Order: sequence, then structure tokens, then C-alpha cells
Amino acid sequence: MRLEDPWADVPATGWGDTGRRHVPAPAAGPDEQDAAPSAADIYLQVQRSPAFQEVRRRYRRFVVPATLAFLLWYLAYVVAATAAPGLMARPVAGALNVAMVAGLAQFLTTFVLTWAYARHARLRRDSAALELRWDTQEMTRGAGR
Repeated sequence: MRLEDPWADVPATGWGDTGRRHVPAPAAGPDEQDAAPSAADIYLQVQRSPAFQEVRRRYRRFVVPATLAFLLWYLAYVVAATAAPGLMARPVAGALNVAMVAGLAQFLTTFVLTWAYARHARLRRDSAALELRWDTQEMTRGAGR
């Protein structure tokens, strides 16, 4: 298993280069076109690969239902606060009422959802995404950028 990061020494693009303009590379001649695919072609190939599609599918299978569930939970809180103020004002313990408990539960839900997302990413996507990253790095090593 590879442990070192192949992109650790590559700076992120767009950071601090506000005054520069992108100058396109000169067009490749007929000899160079057959030599190696361009980085753009490699990235398109990776994007269309079954491994990349599987990583995206795993991502969507978690994010879409989790987002919908959280939005429904939030909207239920807002609707209950506006449509049933008597229910929301009902005391639970001392000065703590149903609205305050539900509001605090919104924060708790956010933390739980964040933990669940990080766990899902670590267990189901990170290793596959890192492998794709390594493969892409190896494929682009000789490509004209």
C-alpha cells in the first residue's frame, strides 16, 4: 500500500497568481499528437472509468438521502414553529420547552451527520479515490500538460 502523497509538492492552482493570464500551449505537431494523450484526455478517461463512477455512486448514495432527511427535519421544525406555536411552547423541563429541545436537536443532528459523512467517506470512498488519484498521477506523468 502506498503511503506517501504524490501531489504533496504540487501547489494548488489559482492561489496567489491573480495577475497572471493563462497562455495556451502551442498546438502539437503531427509527430507529437501520436506520442501521448493530453492530460485533459486522461482526466476524461478517468472520469468515464467504472472505478470513478463507483466512487461517485457511493458519494451520491449517502449525500442525497442524508441531505433530504436533514432538509425535511429542518422544514418540519419551521412548520411546527409557525403552525403549532402551542405545541412548541409546551414546557418540557423548567424553562425548557419543545421548541428549544427541537432547536438543540438540530445542532445535534448537524454534528451526527458530519460524523456519519466523515465515517462513510473514510470507509467507503477514500481508498478507492486515493487509488484513482495514484493511477491518474501515473498516467499524467508523461502527458503534455
